[in-house]
Amino acid sequence: MKILVLNGPNLNLLGQRDKAVYGTVTLAEIEKHLKTCCPELSFEFVQSNHEGELIDALQKARTSGTDGVVANWGGFTHTSVAIHDALELLTIPKVEVHLSNIHAREEFRERSVTGRAMHGVITGFGVQSYVLGVEAVLHLIRADK
Repeated sequence: MKILVLNGPNLNLLGQRDKAVYGTVTLAEIEKHLKTCCPELSFEFVQSNHEGELIDALQKARTSGTDGVVANWGGFTHTSVAIHDALELLTIPKVEVHLSNIHAREEFRERSVTGRAMHGVITGFGVQSYVLGVEAVLHLIRADK
């Protein structure tokens, strides 16, 4: 089973930025953790600071045998109608994740434009948000069968 894990802008700097909010773990460590927790799965990891690259990855997922998507859109969560629209074209299970609790932060972060096109949103559990996201995707896949 193949899971696409997408990460948006500035997530390449995890472990270096705002450690009080995002912790000290790096994106590479999150990827390694997912592979360790779910060795039976095949992961494709894409991080980009560019909206179009993330949209390209979503469009590719439509025909590449991808079974589900776990995504942390970073700042695009609150602004990207284009990512939202690309998500609507994707019929496989999709779960949005956030390291921090977006509802306990600035008011503008509470609104998820992209979340409306996802099957669910997991927020506030640090690295475990990604693991829970994968588990939710697997649950949705099983429920479809």
